[in-house]
Amino acid sequence: MSDFTTLDIFQNLLLAARWTILLSLIAFVGGGIVAGILILLRMTKNSILSAFIRIYVEIFQGTPLLMQLFLAFFGLPLLGIEVGPWTAASLALTLFTSAYLCEIWSGCLNSVPKGQWEAAKTLGLNYYQSMVHVIIPQSIRVATAPTIGFSVQVVKGTALASIIGFVELTKAGTMLNNVTFEPFKVFAMVAILYFVICYPLTRYSKYLERKLNVSS
Repeated sequence: MSDFTTLDIFQNLLLAARWTILLSLIAFVGGGIVAGILILLRMTKNSILSAFIRIYVEIFQGTPLLMQLFLAFFGLPLLGIEVGPWTAASLALTLFTSAYLCEIWSGCLNSVPKGQWEAAKTLGLNYYQSMVHVIIPQSIRVATAPTIGFSVQVVKGTALASIIGFVELTKAGTMLNNVTFEPFKVFAMVAILYFVICYPLTRYSKYLERKLNVSS
């Protein structure tokens, strides 16, 4: 048995939680940027680009995130690109996130009534002006709640990064358990910290859904 107190365990897990939050932010912001680029490419109506984006989304939605992490960490070195756990986890989670955000945001854009397009045309707006001034502002209102809701899945997905050696909350819990031999105490604290991170996002997402449903 070690001399780790309950407070020591909690403090170490709290430090590891910083990396969980940081990795989640990197994945979410990076995924959002990539998703935005994919949507812009899809708007060009180019059949080749549309096919590429469809395949991209299907691959990252149709394969386990764990497998994507393995491929990023072990596959890139086979191509001569050396990556550490940080880089591999950030890359895999960013691509994973971008595929889902691309579909969420595309669906929200398509949910805007066709009458809005016709109204924009009557005002003399071209396609891109209609998107910027009419369609996107309305779709953002629809997309906010599901986007925030998906961020919870991103946070929980960071736990899989422990498999490739990235020391975040789950990995830190495993390491502390190996030292203290108190799995119930350690992983109960891990679960509580995940709950503290995810619960506000879940509640805010539900609040936005109710608010937008009432306002619509």
